[in-house]
Amino acid sequence: MSHVDEVRPSRPEDGPAIVALMRSAGLEPHSDPGHLYWKYWQERSDWSGARSFVLTDGRDLLAHVAVVPGAIRYEGTRASVMHMIDWAARRDAAGAGVRLAKHVARMSDFVFATGGSRHTVKILPLIGYVECGRISGYVRTLAPLEILRRPIPSRRRLIPRLARSLLWSLSAPRPDTVGWQTRRIQADDIERMCPPLPTEMPGQAVFERSPARLRDVLACPIVPIELYGLEKVGQIGGYFLLSYAPGQARIADMWIASQDPADWRALIHAAVKQAASKGGLAELVVWSSDPSLSQALAGCGFHERLSLPLSLCAAPNRAFPHDIMRVQMIDSDAFYLYLGGNELWA
Repeated sequence: MSHVDEVRPSRPEDGPAIVALMRSAGLEPHSDPGHLYWKYWQERSDWSGARSFVLTDGRDLLAHVAVVPGAIRYEGTRASVMHMIDWAARRDAAGAGVRLAKHVARMSDFVFATGGSRHTVKILPLIGYVECGRISGYVRTLAPLEILRRPIPSRRRLIPRLARSLLWSLSAPRPDTVGWQTRRIQADDIERMCPPLPTEMPGQAVFERSPARLRDVLACPIVPIELYGLEKVGQIGGYFLLSYAPGQARIADMWIASQDPADWRALIHAAVKQAASKGGLAELVVWSSDPSLSQALAGCGFHERLSLPLSLCAAPNRAFPHDIMRVQMIDSDAFYLYLGGNELWA
């Protein structure tokens, strides 16, 4: 009896097969059932659709892809956007991964990709992706000696790496948050404390945020997540999200309702102070895809350590935005993804 290939939303009982498929493709997936459930199947009040899809021949899984859904505002319009994660296919199922990715891409106005394996980077232009910018990864050293607590991939490079981190730590400006106070915001208090959420800015395509989205991130079981508001005269003017991987803190998202560079530097400095207060962390890292944020980060003692291509695939009825896309780690899986080795950037 022949079987017909079918694309369908995945189900929790597909979890072991999805993990096996990803491993067979050379990936290192999360395998904890609770982690998979949060990523793929846990209900979200800001998104009613499926977030994980499989291509099956009726018996076995041929391919899998999951999405991080969202929306962007640019040039006075609003559009849905997705980022694909955990994309894998069986090696003996020619074209299965591309077929599934194309099918899922039709569910959104835009799909964006950041970096990827050499194989992925080669495939993206063939399925309609166009490079539209770069994402820079920035790092600020918090405690250089904490490098010694992490697995060391190369002893020959350890001394130069440690020396560089010490130099960066000594030359970094002291965090300056004069006039501002930092306040922890719990998931149940987001609406009451009303942190300002991102709004469209001239020349920038800005990803939407909502209390529901922030609550979903805070519920992540993979790494600890904390939300902080930046307050002046009793009024919260901005916020930042910190996630904690082993030895490394990450600014998963941040925003302040101001176009004054000094206010943005205060927000960044507040994140530095909070991360440094935790102890046991070698560094703080963050993404930036727009020049103004990159300039503020450099002024706060951050150093660029990586550059990723930012690619976009548009639905047939959508023109590519001319604006710079302001992408943060929570728009992908970067805020929680780690493989358990030495993934420090400094």
